[in-house]
Amino acid sequence: MDVAHALQDLRIGDAAGPCSVLAALRRVQQRFEAEDAPERRERILEETADLLANAPLDSLFPELNADSRQQYLDLVNSFIRHAALPPCDTDSGTLCAKSYTDIPARARAVSAVLLALSVKIQKAQEGQNTSAVRSLVRTLVPTFCVFSFTHLQEQPWTSAASRRSARELLSSAVSLTDCSSVQELLSGGPEEGQKGLLGPVLDTLQPELTKESWKRNQAVKHVFSWVLVQVGRPCLTEYLEKVFPPSLLISDDYQTENKVLGVHCLHHIVLNVPAADLRQFNRAQVLYHALFNHLHTSEAALIQVVLPCLLDLLSVLEKPAVHSGSPRKPARFDEVLRHILTYMEMEHKLDLRRVYAKNLVLFIERMGIVIVRHLKRLERVIVGYLEVSDAPEEETRRSILDALQKTLQIAWPRMERRMSSLAQSLLRFLVDVSSESLNTQLKEQLMTQASHCLLLLDHCSQGKLQSLLRELDSSCVSEPVLKCVQKVTAAPLSEYLSLSEVKLAQ
Repeated sequence: MDVAHALQDLRIGDAAGPCSVLAALRRVQQRFEAEDAPERRERILEETADLLANAPLDSLFPELNADSRQQYLDLVNSFIRHAALPPCDTDSGTLCAKSYTDIPARARAVSAVLLALSVKIQKAQEGQNTSAVRSLVRTLVPTFCVFSFTHLQEQPWTSAASRRSARELLSSAVSLTDCSSVQELLSGGPEEGQKGLLGPVLDTLQPELTKESWKRNQAVKHVFSWVLVQVGRPCLTEYLEKVFPPSLLISDDYQTENKVLGVHCLHHIVLNVPAADLRQFNRAQVLYHALFNHLHTSEAALIQVVLPCLLDLLSVLEKPAVHSGSPRKPARFDEVLRHILTYMEMEHKLDLRRVYAKNLVLFIERMGIVIVRHLKRLERVIVGYLEVSDAPEEETRRSILDALQKTLQIAWPRMERRMSSLAQSLLRFLVDVSSESLNTQLKEQLMTQASHCLLLLDHCSQGKLQSLLRELDSSCVSEPVLKCVQKVTAAPLSEYLSLSEVKLAQ
């Protein structure tokens, strides 16, 4: 077979030289690309893996110069294209699972060849001329990594066997670079000047991450996202110009799946890039407008990732509050919270109500005392959400009780005037919960939370609530509700709100 004769050139011993190696590699590549039948290509890959594994080192790497490094890279890329995903020409950017039927087997065959080459390079590093071998490593490892990342995750184009082969190749690539983990491989080591391979990996991905091409390959967005979250501070800052535009591009798609993935990437950037760099060139403002537009969606999965990202981004955009005599000016925090409360009031889908309620308490904590600007609408939301059950877990009402508790602790000077409405709502809630068929532990938790809110509300009203509750007709309520009421009327202030909590709220 031609490929066997070509690879035999790698065994010519003393006569071997850089020219003969280049010629052999070129002949293998040409023969491989000329074959149309998949089974013949598989045979070439098998023979290549076998002969690379048994070839002498001096035959494979007699002299590593720019030409030989490029020829190795060309051969590797030719093999990788054999396992490439079929391009998608539809606007959706997705293909049916049947389109990827042959990909896992091809990926395993290619992984075997690359792994054999990786092992040989590892042995060559232990010999002489290690600087030349390291240059080859820097040339090939980014491509090895991108190929491994493509087949590493559980996707329609992977199988358990192909994912296992990809993990083996990635582990070998990590060893080639003398790193201890993928994170160190991408970010670099702790020693000064020990750069990682994130830049070359992103350069490899860049041609497929443009506006025109990123949907043609379904894997590229997942590979980019996976690579991005492996890298944190301070390394990510250096590559902000390479990771910010693709993340924004993916998040701006019309498909919810892509929006979620893009926002996930953007949130990682917000958390791992200094605020000054995010504010530079108006990046943070652009990101704010992009995220705010997502708040108009009715998709719970998207809202779930957008709200935490917005919360962290607002801390970048807004300066810390200065305690002075002048009132604080309305800021983007107020704009976002007004939007959230408006949508919460009219939302009827339980999954969205659950997401909103879970994130509401985070906004209240972050905003602090300025939450008093929104108490009227916040009160309506809390009362409305306490009335609707989302059994069996009751996540929404648990979160709303947390939000009410936090509001009472922070804005306590303004809560006395709202005592009547909130107290009635909490008592109705206690009656409803006591009669519902919920898990016993969950029921106790809900009633304990409501009781604690009543205690806090009594403190805000300077004990007026206790006086009203003592007039309650015990014959009108069930025993569990009566116990909660008695807990409120019997408890001294020091038991449920310490002086330190009051100072913190102020």
